[in-house]
Amino acid sequence: SSGINAEYGGGRQFCPAHPNVPLVEDYRAGDTVCPECGLVVGDRVIDVGSEWRTFADDTGDDPSRVGAAENPLLSGDLTTSIQSTGNNYEMQRLSNRILSSGNDRALVQAFSEIRLMANRLHASQAIVDRANTLFKNMTDTKALRGRSTEANCAACLYIACNQEGATRTFKEICAVCTVSKKQIGKSFKLILRALNTSVEIIKTGDFMSRFCSNLELEHKAQIIATAVARQAVDLDIVAGKVPVTVAAAAIYFTCLAMDIDKSAKEIGDVAGVAETTIKQTFRAMYPSRDKLFPPDFVPKVSLDSITGTK
Repeated sequence: SSGINAEYGGGRQFCPAHPNVPLVEDYRAGDTVCPECGLVVGDRVIDVGSEWRTFADDTGDDPSRVGAAENPLLSGDLTTSIQSTGNNYEMQRLSNRILSSGNDRALVQAFSEIRLMANRLHASQAIVDRANTLFKNMTDTKALRGRSTEANCAACLYIACNQEGATRTFKEICAVCTVSKKQIGKSFKLILRALNTSVEIIKTGDFMSRFCSNLELEHKAQIIATAVARQAVDLDIVAGKVPVTVAAAAIYFTCLAMDIDKSAKEIGDVAGVAETTIKQTFRAMYPSRDKLFPPDFVPKVSLDSITGTK
């Protein structure tokens, strides 16, 4: 016998031959069985027991569970929709009851997008959690309705990286998604306006350590380049230039002064800045060369002889 013979009465399952006998749930087999005749009245019962044996001398909580871990950012559990057939009212009612909300499905899709982009950036779990929370808050405010989900996710990830001290540029975020910098920028501005928050001003020093490390430069070169970039900003030599460009140009200038074999193209590939942009910024710095480097810095190449053609 099988569950095909099951009958429903007022929403209750019972054995046709023994309608008044309480049924027994066999969790191991996943069946609901009549204890009198052994008829399988219903099947596919969820086993709520442990996935492994728990012994008497074990310590800690019993790891019994059903389903995935609960996400506090979701309003309910996500489940699989059941396709009902015929006039089976009970199955239709069950299916309608366990369907997850559309909002939760949208959030799970967004969290998956954020996770994918974060993995490509090698971002930490703290950044992912902050980006997820930010996206959930924006969903609640409905301020980003109608905009690209991927652009919204990218903007949330950009802000989360900044707030967690792992600053990334818009170009770096663009490199791990399929939306444009302009789209991400629009979502970014809407988020700041909707949440009445701000993001700390990105400084050249936020990139210097990572860029120098990727270029395999010695620590001394990083210190000098950081000083050059800071002085260029303080002297208002690079007004209108974004911090990542100033950082790249300062590294280029430092490499020239220390006779380190790094071209503007190599630096640009790491920093995500065009070679011509780096050289233009360098040329803006060059007239103030005596004021940019620390007083105790001794260049290996005379600053007056640097041409910036490399």
